[in-house]
Amino acid sequence: MLSYQHAYHAGNMADVHKHAALAWVLDYMGQKPKPLSYFETHAGRGLYDLDAVEAQKTGEAAAGIDVVDRLGWFAPDHPFARALATIRATHGPRAYPGSPLIAAEVLRGEDSLRLAELHPQEVAALREVMGLGAQIDQRDGLELILSAVPPDPGRGVLLVDPSYEVKADYDAMAQFLRRVHRKWPVGVLILWYPILRDGRHAPMLSALEQAIPGGTRHEVAFPPAREGHGMVGSGLFIVNPPYGLDAELARLSGLFASL
Repeated sequence: MLSYQHAYHAGNMADVHKHAALAWVLDYMGQKPKPLSYFETHAGRGLYDLDAVEAQKTGEAAAGIDVVDRLGWFAPDHPFARALATIRATHGPRAYPGSPLIAAEVLRGEDSLRLAELHPQEVAALREVMGLGAQIDQRDGLELILSAVPPDPGRGVLLVDPSYEVKADYDAMAQFLRRVHRKWPVGVLILWYPILRDGRHAPMLSALEQAIPGGTRHEVAFPPAREGHGMVGSGLFIVNPPYGLDAELARLSGLFASL
């Protein structure tokens, strides 16, 4: 959906869930002296201003990362906290990174980043933020990934986080991940999805669990960011989760349960 703008939602509790897990995965995998390939299907602009009109209009960051900062969920040495600190030091205390910039901060010089985004304005902003450190494709992210895997090097991570503005986003995910997994059986595949009051994600999860048995499913709940807001939780479906991720996900579950 070219109408989707993540600036309205940046820094919400779903972003915290997704980005904390992603940073942990990339940091853990980077501890081995072997290069990584990193991909995203829906990259967005990479950097957001939480004082901007869009963020202020929805209040999602105020109910998300602002709460997390106040409660001190992440120790300074957590990979998510380290990335946030570096990005805020460069771009200001109200800057919030999208997943491409978090990945760029956690990954090493020998690792590669390839990012897909369709929206022309988001692509322009992403290129400015990322500089020469990433390959950025203005094209459909699902098509890009199916043409780009298996990568070289073969160790790597794929983040898939559509806007889910249209039903087709839900319908396509199980078949897409199955095809990617068949082509790239060692890849760590991370699918994010929103948990809405109407439970529209449930058929997709059933199809995913049937298509890729053994995937890890992690879901957290949180209060709606504003009255009538439909998103009440965040989910991750992870194929080939790295060793130790289950403990980190359990820790995140405890943090969200404390809200």
